[in-house]
Amino acid sequence: MAVFFTHESSYIDDNVEIGEDTKIWHFSHILSHTKIGANCSFGQNCVVGPKVSVGNGVKVQNNVSIYEGVEIEDDVFLGPSMVFTNVINPRAFIQRKEEFKKTLLKKGCSIGANATIVCGVTIGEYALIGSGAVVNRDVKPHALMVGVPAKQIGWVSKAGNTLVFDENNEALDEFDDSRYVIIDEELKEI
Repeated sequence: MAVFFTHESSYIDDNVEIGEDTKIWHFSHILSHTKIGANCSFGQNCVVGPKVSVGNGVKVQNNVSIYEGVEIEDDVFLGPSMVFTNVINPRAFIQRKEEFKKTLLKKGCSIGANATIVCGVTIGEYALIGSGAVVNRDVKPHALMVGVPAKQIGWVSKAGNTLVFDENNEALDEFDDSRYVIIDEELKEI
């Protein structure tokens, strides 16, 4: 059985899997049939589930709700008070649970504080969504997205650094000396 930390003010429903060394802080609620990987961190006032899958090494900051229909791969960062949706046209007086749309956050992507992710999109590996952005369409791997609605304004490395390209269309990330090139409108590590 995995050893993890849950603050005494938080609540874990039945039928939940939580990985080794995960930490769930104050006033959070993990709903049934949710699976959370190892080495994750959930800040204050987070709600997860039901039926949500969270990978390993995920960092969820304060005031984030992860609803049914959201799938999060490994090493994803969710900034404070960012928002997910799961229905395109919600109404208080109409039940639309059968219309939940899948939202997928791929490995290593980061979502800035107060950003909104409209349901039904995929955010590519290592993409970076700026604070306050509203994402309403799929995001390419390594894309730097800002604005309302979010638009791509550049590319970022695995380390999250904005890439500057030379005359050969190559970029160096001095963080780890990784090199990148754009081929067919996609960023490739070389």
